[in-house]
Amino acid sequence: MAELIDGKQLAKKLNAETKVAVDELKASGITPKLVVIIVGGDGASEIYVRNKHRKAEQLGIISEVTRLSATISQAELLEVIETYNQDDSVHGILVQSPLPSHIDEPTITRAITPTKDVDGFNPVNVGKLYTHSALNFPVSCTPKGIMTMLKAYHVPTAGKNAVIVGRSNIVGRPMAALLLNASATVTVVHSQTKDMKAYTREADILVVATGIPHLITGADIKPGATVIDVGMDRDEEGHLTGDVEFESANQVAGKLTPVPGGVGPMTIATLMQQTVELAKWSE
Repeated sequence: MAELIDGKQLAKKLNAETKVAVDELKASGITPKLVVIIVGGDGASEIYVRNKHRKAEQLGIISEVTRLSATISQAELLEVIETYNQDDSVHGILVQSPLPSHIDEPTITRAITPTKDVDGFNPVNVGKLYTHSALNFPVSCTPKGIMTMLKAYHVPTAGKNAVIVGRSNIVGRPMAALLLNASATVTVVHSQTKDMKAYTREADILVVATGIPHLITGADIKPGATVIDVGMDRDEEGHLTGDVEFESANQVAGKLTPVPGGVGPMTIATLMQQTVELAKWSE
């Protein structure tokens, strides 16, 4: 049986540290502020935004949610973002995905000034990540949270084989850069990889982020490997499940994140941590 990586407990600990950092900043005259912009009424987005807002308020972070019509033009949305870019009281700006089809997401990502890019998606920050910059900069929250989990559970990275299943800009690519920066030997596999599972079976650290329920089973995992399941999927009965088939993986892996209660809580906790870091760096 694998040791389960408890994302809920780790998030609770990280949030407690963030609360202390918020109180210290407030004592120095700075109150961290996060602005979340949501365009249209996507149900899942509303839930995510509500959870972020609630957590920010609990930690003493000012949270402002700006709701815009799904019919807003791209130019109008860019104007809203620029207003917050110019507002010195705002430390983090996030535009919730997905956006309506008439709005070009990369253009919106580039519009958020890099020093307020709390999601770490601006190409300037991505460049700093890939060049292993020593400067302060934000990083995509889910991969950053995963690195916190690996450290908390004493998972060594230097010289280890790390395999990432999925190549999205949100998880796969930044995860690869973070693990490379931590001296792992990194392989990224995806839908076009021939015999993908030949690679997963060699991984000391396996990160799965595809959105395909139960893509990876215990037979695809190296005995004793650390398995990080980023998937948040629904099975045929509508139950929340991951990209990794939990029961079989639990028999083989050394360490394993459950779904729910693994990576998910750490993503929001990392978003809060990073909002406070941006506020610190703005001093």
